Amino acid sequence: MSSYVEGATGPWEVVIGLEVHAQVISNSKLFSGAATAFGAEANSQVSLVDAGLPGMLPVINEMAVEQAVRSGLGLNAKINNYSVFDRKNYFYADLPQGYQISQYLQPIVGEGVVSVDLADGSSRDIGVERLHLEQDAGKSLHDRHPTKTYVDLNRSGVALMEIVSKPDMRSAEEAGAYVRKIRAILRYLGTCDGNMEEGSMRADVNVSVRRPGADLGTRAEIKNVNSIRFIQQAINYETTRQIDILEEGGSIDQETRLFDAQTGTTRPMRSKEEAHDYRYFPDPDLLPLEFSHEFVDRIRGSLPELPDAKKQRYMDELGLSAHDASVLVSERDTALFYEQIAEGRDVKVAANWVQGEFFAQLSKLEREITDSPVSAEQLGALIDLIADNTISGKIAKGVLEIMFESGQDAAAIVEEKGLKQVSDSGAIEDEIVTIIAANPDKVAEFQSGKKKIIGWFVGQVMQATKGKANPQMVNQLLRDKLKP
Repeated sequence: MSSYVEGATGPWEVVIGLEVHAQVISNSKLFSGAATAFGAEANSQVSLVDAGLPGMLPVINEMAVEQAVRSGLGLNAKINNYSVFDRKNYFYADLPQGYQISQYLQPIVGEGVVSVDLADGSSRDIGVERLHLEQDAGKSLHDRHPTKTYVDLNRSGVALMEIVSKPDMRSAEEAGAYVRKIRAILRYLGTCDGNMEEGSMRADVNVSVRRPGADLGTRAEIKNVNSIRFIQQAINYETTRQIDILEEGGSIDQETRLFDAQTGTTRPMRSKEEAHDYRYFPDPDLLPLEFSHEFVDRIRGSLPELPDAKKQRYMDELGLSAHDASVLVSERDTALFYEQIAEGRDVKVAANWVQGEFFAQLSKLEREITDSPVSAEQLGALIDLIADNTISGKIAKGVLEIMFESGQDAAAIVEEKGLKQVSDSGAIEDEIVTIIAANPDKVAEFQSGKKKIIGWFVGQVMQATKGKANPQMVNQLLRDKLKP
């Protein structure tokens, strides 16, 4: 499948790189003991270090270092036992120190690779250039007063991992798949919660276009995009904008742009700075960060089973298809939910129910799996009622809907509404005899070789029994009765 975009003057190739900013799960900030809880009252989680008061010295948070190493291992990346913190100098009203403590030439994590699954069933490897630790800035609020800007420093100093990809992506779909995979890995590892709506994960998106095989074009960077859907919209808009400019004989400015979610467009923010504009230099208050191979090995030994390994296990040991396995491992909570249901049951039936009816009901309520009104135990019990022929699969779908509405257990709903499947061969046979007697023309059709008409008979029996008849039993009894 070609990844080229057709313009008025021929094909173009889109080149995309992402800088994902992931907030480290830690109870305190990167260089201070201030809390990091989301939603706290403005400026209630600010230490003297975060406020940039003179004479305050940063102290590294060991937990944040461990989380960065865990993340690097999860990204199949090189861990650097020696790294350096630098000062990145620029002015923001919500950056009290006048600089950001970050890493530049010597980051904590080096090159890695992430494999992503695409909609057409193919996979692609996306290179990771680096992962470095840095402190977040505060937040400027421009909509609280007609002439003033409010500043909230609660985020100032919060530990971030900046994960910089190589320019390996060639479409909005690939970029979306990459961010989903990064988020899934970090959630499996417990290093970032990935809640983009709360700002704990966001991305800067670098987009350029070129003729196939040509040198890289001039890129534009779209800052702080906070949803996968918006990342993809921004890439598609920016691709079209740049191609239109180039095809009209213009040139692309290297600049930083903002994405407007209301209009789905990007607009200029400022001309793009280069590294030298930030006047990087090693932070004089922080020694180089050094740790042993034993430190890394201890963390490596504590890693959970990650999405790629879990997917392969589902395929090898459970016999699931690549597609089903990919869906079920896409989020840690989904995999955990599935495994609880699959334990001691038919693994493929469990997979079908989780991906199918269960996900459909969740989607209808716009809920996450962690907020589901139906637990794994309850869904498993519903599947058991199908397995032991208490109810049919069709009735089970209706029961699940009621479970989502009421929170009741499946058995209680089946009992209360009298939904138990009829497996009494005598009762089913009586209905079959009545239907056959009333439809001699249909019987003749079946007996003349039109075997597919048995579906019509099954439908009549199910209708007569209000869907409660055991479908397998209905099929067998009908074939016996319809024999010439």
